[in-house]
Amino acid sequence: MDFIRYAEASANLLNTEIDDVDALVGHLVGREWLHESCTDRDCMLLRKFQRELRPVFEASGAGDTQGVIDGLNELMVRHPITPRISDHDPSDLHLHVATESASVAELLVGESLLGLATLVCDLGPSRLGVCSATPCTNVYVDTSPNQSRRYCSDRCSSRANVAAYRARQKAVATA
Repeated sequence: MDFIRYAEASANLLNTEIDDVDALVGHLVGREWLHESCTDRDCMLLRKFQRELRPVFEASGAGDTQGVIDGLNELMVRHPITPRISDHDPSDLHLHVATESASVAELLVGESLLGLATLVCDLGPSRLGVCSATPCTNVYVDTSPNQSRRYCSDRCSSRANVAAYRARQKAVATA
C-alpha cells in the first residue's frame, strides 16, 4: 500500500461530486474490478464521509494540529480499519485494507483513513490543506519537500499568479 497515494486519493475523493453510481464509477478510474459493486448506498456513505473528513483538511490548513489528530482519530473510531498484509506478490509485501466483505464505500473510506493517518504520522499534520485560489474549495495533500503547496492544482496556481500579476500591473498603471 502506497500511503501517500491513498492520502492523495482521499483528497481526490473530497474533490469529487458523487451524485450517483455513474459519478462513483467515474471516480474509480483504473479500478474497474470495483465498478460492478458500486451502489447508491456507497454514494450516500461517501457523501457523508466527505462531510466528516473535510474538517480535518480545514484544521490542517488553519494550523490546528490537535484538530487534525482528533478528527482522524474520531473518524477511525467511526470507521474501523482492518489492514491485512497482501502477499499477491511475495517479493513486495505490503498493507491493504481488508476487502473480503467490504463495500466500495468501506474500502475507499478505509484506504483514505489509513493513508491519511500514516501520512500525518510520517510527514506531520500540516501536510493537508484547502486551495488558496479564490473561489476554489478543493483540498490537497502537500508532499513537497519544503511544504510549500498552497493550491490544489497547477491550474489554480496559474490562475492565482496571473490574477496577482494583473493586480500589480493595474496598481502600477494607476500610480
